[in-house]
Amino acid sequence: MRKRLTAALSYNQHIILIWVFITAVICSCNTKSGAPEGYVCIRLAANPTTLDPAFIVDVQGGAIAAKIYNGLIRLDADMNVVPDVAVSWQISPDALKYTFQLRRDVRFHNGKPLTAADAAFSFTRILSPETNSPNAWALKKLDGAEEFLKGKTPALHAINTPDNYTIEITLKEPFEPFLKMLSMPAAYIIPARTRGEPAKNIIGTGPFIVSSWEPDRELVLRKNDAYFDRPAKIQGIYYKVIPEDLTAVTEFMLGNVDVLDITAASFSMFTKDTKYKAMLHSGPSLNVYYLGFNTSRPPLSNPLLRRAIAHAIDRRKILATYFQNRGSYAVSPIPDALKKYTLADSYPFDREKAKELLKESLQSGPPTKLQFYVTAAQDAVDMAEIIVSYLKDAGIEAEIRTLEWSAYKAAINKGDTDMFWLGWLADYPDGENFLYPLYHSSNFGAGGNRTRYKNAEVDKLIETARVTTNGTEREALYKTAEEQILKDAPAVYFWQNRSFTAVAPRVKNFHVYPIYNIDKGNLMEIQNP
Repeated sequence: MRKRLTAALSYNQHIILIWVFITAVICSCNTKSGAPEGYVCIRLAANPTTLDPAFIVDVQGGAIAAKIYNGLIRLDADMNVVPDVAVSWQISPDALKYTFQLRRDVRFHNGKPLTAADAAFSFTRILSPETNSPNAWALKKLDGAEEFLKGKTPALHAINTPDNYTIEITLKEPFEPFLKMLSMPAAYIIPARTRGEPAKNIIGTGPFIVSSWEPDRELVLRKNDAYFDRPAKIQGIYYKVIPEDLTAVTEFMLGNVDVLDITAASFSMFTKDTKYKAMLHSGPSLNVYYLGFNTSRPPLSNPLLRRAIAHAIDRRKILATYFQNRGSYAVSPIPDALKKYTLADSYPFDREKAKELLKESLQSGPPTKLQFYVTAAQDAVDMAEIIVSYLKDAGIEAEIRTLEWSAYKAAINKGDTDMFWLGWLADYPDGENFLYPLYHSSNFGAGGNRTRYKNAEVDKLIETARVTTNGTEREALYKTAEEQILKDAPAVYFWQNRSFTAVAPRVKNFHVYPIYNIDKGNLMEIQNP
């Protein structure tokens, strides 16, 4: 209990120090953002690694790319699939063939008209072994994709272009989330050209054009006046790279940054000050944060010990206090926004139940101190200390080990730890995206299944759901799969995090969407005093 109070005290002291520092800076500083007139300035915590759709693997890069490129389809604010460069599509009765009719008024930023050949090139490039794209998995549902990706066949026959404005895509088996997956950056369309060039010459069809890019400093997008849908109401977007959170908050309060994603450290400041609280925009995000167990080896191969840990932690209290209610309580892997059914909390806080299960689990062997890996980020370390304190109260010993992100990811991918703290963010809005990667036995390690969970029944449920086109039947399969996963307890689910963004009063029509690639930036307006 003392550790939990100490962590909370240091956190509050940290907030007070930030306030003092910011107040001093605001009173003595008059820094300018350098954003051109008519541009919205958005803070980036780090330089985008790439804006090439074949290699974008991060949320930040995907959010920027959504403003530069288009796909065949996109997602609307309610996560429905709607037309993008495809004006319509048909799905064959066997759910294998998708035929898209393209708009005839779409032009790339270089003036070249977009045709079916560009879409075919873009998809083929993602799957080409020469490209070696980390996003190839998103299109591996295409017939013959795996053989083409491995270099066993010279061409990809799953894509055909009967004419300039028709593209046909054939799957190897029905896959209900396929249209939703086409909203991902991997399915963005670039002009047909030599491989490798897109990384240097960024050309899309979106509402914004890359004007300049100075790595680690700024990225400037200007309005595309020829955009086929709704041209932007602002002149452009000025992305300013500000690595330090404290500096970013100061810049926002000085009026030099218009849009700022709120971190845990600054959340209290914005919510307690009436002026800045009015600038907060929030919305649900499709994610789940969880404590994962390595189920493939002792001692956590024992489900009784896993259940004991689950009951030992007061997740609701942690959510309300340390996490400041910045999310909603989670009881299972799939976010609430992606399902119509509800599940009971299988593991409410119950210290006596935890002790009982622990005692029962020890019949198979003596107690062992658990190795708990986390990243070196302060919020992850704080969470680990709180969790370990709860476990100690229940008689379970755990030791925290911190690693920098790349080493941490490598360690949990290899199964080197007993427990780990992690979050999973949706690539597309479907429950399958939270079940197949995280709990199918074919995805151990880097594929997403870092708990190394294996259950033949769950595998079968997930596989059946993926090819089931009836929505009600798919929901029933997801529910049954979640119920079985909860019984096995490969993880403890804490919350679904909400996104909070501070937006300057001069920026109007800014929205927080559940998935990063929905926002194309063309609805924002600037209202000057």
